[in-house]
Amino acid sequence: MQQAYDYTVIYVSDPDGGFVAEIPVLGIATQGETMEETRRMAQDAIRGYIESLEKAGETVPTEHRGEAPRVITESVHVGK
Repeated sequence: MQQAYDYTVIYVSDPDGGFVAEIPVLGIATQGETMEETRRMAQDAIRGYIESLEKAGETVPTEHRGEAPRVITESVHVGK
């Protein structure tokens, strides 16, 4: 990898157990049993994807920090 990159990673708990990590700007996702494992898997997935793009001579997508949308999540209980 020729330079450092920063990406937003969205972590979601999986109802069947574990966690899913999505990296929207790259269009990739990965999963792990624990949050720690999922973070490592996300880093490995990002690194591998960037290396494959660089090897192919393709442009590596970057995020525009000032333009990134904010995401607000909350749990809502409806019913009895």
